[in-house]
Amino acid sequence: MNLQINSVNFSTAAHLNHFIKKKIKKLFLVTNSLISADIYLKIDKPKSHNNKVVEIKLRSKLGIFFAKKNTNSFEESIILVSKALKKQIIKNKKK
Repeated sequence: MNLQINSVNFSTAAHLNHFIKKKIKKLFLVTNSLISADIYLKIDKPKSHNNKVVEIKLRSKLGIFFAKKNTNSFEESIILVSKALKKQIIKNKKK
């Protein structure tokens, strides 16, 4: 599993990196065709609402899966993105 976490203009805490890895590993359990994951963490506008942005791109033998979410916390965004990606993977597996 190739996993790359990129935070734009800030550094992530160890607990957030661990949380991300845990959620991504669950996606790798859904299908064994996943090759790598690129995770991008951004803060959109520092003083605005829903400013934590998470983008995840999964590369697989079946294609590329992508999801992006904005919420008040990175953890919540990661949960929503991982759910969206899981739906995409399952839908693609049924084809």
